[in-house]
Amino acid sequence: MTQPDTPSSDAQPVAAANALQLHDARPFFEKALVYGVQHGFIDADRLAAINTDAPKGMVQIARYFGSEFLRPELEKARDRMVNLISLYLLETTDGDLAKAAVSLRDNSFLSRSKGGSDMLKRLIAMPESSNFGMAGYADAETQLLAVWSLRSHADYRAELARRSQIAQAIHAAQWLAEQFDLDPDELEAAGADAEAVIRTGLLMVALAPRSMDLGEWPNTVAFEKWVLAQRKKKLAAPSQLRLPSGLPVELREAVQAHCASVLADLPKVLDAATPLRTLLRPTGAFRARYFLLDDPLAEVDSFHRSLDALDEGEEPPLPASKTWTRTTQGNDDEHSLLTLFLCLAAGVPKKTLLTEKTAASLVRKVRKAGLQPQLATDFIRAHAPGVHQQDYITLWTGFFQDAENTLLSDMDYQLHDALALLRRECNVVG
Repeated sequence: MTQPDTPSSDAQPVAAANALQLHDARPFFEKALVYGVQHGFIDADRLAAINTDAPKGMVQIARYFGSEFLRPELEKARDRMVNLISLYLLETTDGDLAKAAVSLRDNSFLSRSKGGSDMLKRLIAMPESSNFGMAGYADAETQLLAVWSLRSHADYRAELARRSQIAQAIHAAQWLAEQFDLDPDELEAAGADAEAVIRTGLLMVALAPRSMDLGEWPNTVAFEKWVLAQRKKKLAAPSQLRLPSGLPVELREAVQAHCASVLADLPKVLDAATPLRTLLRPTGAFRARYFLLDDPLAEVDSFHRSLDALDEGEEPPLPASKTWTRTTQGNDDEHSLLTLFLCLAAGVPKKTLLTEKTAASLVRKVRKAGLQPQLATDFIRAHAPGVHQQDYITLWTGFFQDAENTLLSDMDYQLHDALALLRRECNVVG
């Protein structure tokens, strides 16, 4: 009798390798439901209750996001409901199928869907940007919930970690501001980044250890004074930074995250060969990483020095308003001015330089509330030097006509096109 073929020893590793490539792509809810039925957690009565509740949930979700009368909307609602339940079960059971099956058995089907929805609403309510000037400009909850209700648990966890880090940075910056009697409204009005506030606090503790006792946040003049005092002492940059005295334990990690970048900047700050004016120029990379209060008197003094430098007999330029001088700080290049005009049209704090995160927040705000280009035009007419007003209006009008569709596009979900435009035309730094 011929013996049946048996797998050779060489074939067995191949079969094992193929088995390792199998992947169960079912939603976690489906896996938990099947597991519960197979292992006796979920009986026929519970299945019947789920079958009764599922259509109700689909209609509710379809109505919330659009219409319950269109088949495509109902099909998408089914996908959302399954994903919401999967998100909730994964988050609350750490992916344990037995625990997930018990959760389905002991709780109503719709409560698991609502649990996933509540998770996402809490996520969306967390700060999306660490820029104080963008506070209150989060995207509409419904729009974001529509997106996140179809995202994976891995995406949710990654976004939760990102937003949690932003929230901690904001809390740390607020704590530092309080120690220096800095009004939170000033942070918002100036559009300060939480990270810049933290770095400045660390730098101040390193350069002027008693600055916290004095309770004064530095403007440019005070900062230069502190730096020059340290340069005269010819002290070497420290090898490590002291954390601010009294910093709450729960905020230490958020502050320590910026110690390395401040330590990297300190040698340049203390190097007498590095001109401070160059280091602190408003459009420079160093200034963008730190937050210093505006100093109108210093700006006016700088303006007068520039007038003194004019050649004899040369007519001085037509004057700009104090508001224009204070806002632009002498940055009258096209990129800086377009940045300022866009901020005005978007209704956000006036700046001639944006960080990547601030630019992204601005785009999101624009896509929610729209743009008012006339606000920029009115500002030019009210405050810009008379001799340049028409040129500035022409510059702004041309930019707006070319950029409007890109900035307002609802197809550019990841903001790639909008941010590329701002990097090219405006002042945006990483």
